[in-house]
Amino acid sequence: MYEYIIGNVTYVSPYYIVVEANGIGYQLSVGNPYRYSGKTEAVKLYLHQVIREDAHLLYGFADLEEKQLFLKLISVSGIGPKSALAIMASEDHGGLIHAIESEDAAYLTKFPGVGKKTAQQMVLDLKGKLGDLERSEAAVEAMARTTAPNKGNRALAEALEALSALGYSDKEIKRITPSLEQLEDAQTDEYLRNALKFMMKR
Repeated sequence: MYEYIIGNVTYVSPYYIVVEANGIGYQLSVGNPYRYSGKTEAVKLYLHQVIREDAHLLYGFADLEEKQLFLKLISVSGIGPKSALAIMASEDHGGLIHAIESEDAAYLTKFPGVGKKTAQQMVLDLKGKLGDLERSEAAVEAMARTTAPNKGNRALAEALEALSALGYSDKEIKRITPSLEQLEDAQTDEYLRNALKFMMKR
């Protein structure tokens, strides 16, 4: 089992990043791929491997707390790895944990793929088990800062594609696009982070 990888990010897409280590490119699914755009120095990501009949998949995380939160989420019936990443992509881990602890199912259903039944299951399975993870929020937010150059409309298009990859519908994406277009000189990561905040306010 892999614990972590240290290498250079050589490719970023709405669905995954590629980290090259010792001449091998590893495809990693992450919650917000664009947090790694423009990274010139080596990055360290903690890993979780999922082995299926048709694929061996790697999921990457900025720190151990983020990985532990992911593992807690996929332990809930109805939440798979893709859904867990979509939930974590907003990077408001403190808000997520608070919603679970306060049994705020309405907040939880704002995440893509989370219906009322799944939200209730999250509360049932995770309430009282996430307190130690809340302190990781600041570290995760710090990792989300990027030095990617401004790409104008291309950056917005990449962010919208990333939203689609996370499971948001075309209707939901179109609803928040005007708000995103008001952001000036934003990078892809900034567009995406703001888009996720807008989604959570609906």
